[in-house]
Amino acid sequence: MDPRPPTDVWRFEAIGTVWEIVTACPLPEGERDAVRDVIDDFDHTWSRFRADSLVTALAEEPQEVPAPPDAAAMLDLYRELSLATDGAVQPLIGDSLSARGYDAGYSFHDRGARPAPADWVEQLAWDDGALALHAPALIDVGAIGKGRLVDVVHDLLGSLGHAERLVDAGGDLRQSGERIRVGLEHPFDPARAIGVATVANGALCGSAVNRRAWPGEHGGLHHVLDARTGEPVRTIAATWAIAAEAMVADAAATALFFDGGAAFAARFGVEWVRMTTDGAVEWSAGDRMEAFA
Repeated sequence: MDPRPPTDVWRFEAIGTVWEIVTACPLPEGERDAVRDVIDDFDHTWSRFRADSLVTALAEEPQEVPAPPDAAAMLDLYRELSLATDGAVQPLIGDSLSARGYDAGYSFHDRGARPAPADWVEQLAWDDGALALHAPALIDVGAIGKGRLVDVVHDLLGSLGHAERLVDAGGDLRQSGERIRVGLEHPFDPARAIGVATVANGALCGSAVNRRAWPGEHGGLHHVLDARTGEPVRTIAATWAIAAEAMVADAAATALFFDGGAAFAARFGVEWVRMTTDGAVEWSAGDRMEAFA
């Protein structure tokens, strides 16, 4: 990645990943505190890895609560994701991930496949300023949550007067200013790139099955599960997506692991690249993604 000088880079860890915020001048401590606060608020609401989070409390006692600020935007997009992928992507997949070992304690102990509730839109309601869970289930917003948080931080910095800025959370990024070029890391060889993305006043997100992977009794496991079966995806190895907002790019990067993902991306004006597990590279039309096919 090649941010243009003069710039200041602030690096820190949050939500289990390394963040980089690039601005034309250093952020005052008060502005850094504001960034930390919005990240912690989001994590305290949506992290299924925290015992004190809202989603953990809802899983323990299904109930109706005032809707968090991000609920409508994220869950509306989840509904679109679920429709596009025929239910493969949805937000009540937390128990499915936990059953495969990706739980709050990071046990990585596989207890077998557990499909997510197919009727999730009936179990989970978000309207009239309320968020309600009607049956025991664990919400997981991993398909779009980091992208949403990148957008929130990006918008906060804009409101503080930073017209040119880059927010990068572990490779999921949103940028305002001069264009940047970002290499697309080969999922099987980190020393290689399979292409280059050009981002200008937009967002780039990616996902790969090698990033969060662990051994299982019947083959390797990873964090990209099909909600309908509780089984890991075996056909796609990595995806990347460019969109105007990071939440949409994150959503498309997840959708592209499944049938219907390309149509979802086209509907939202997303350009993309993906690599199959046998090494084939596929990409959409457009000039912002260059694949080394």
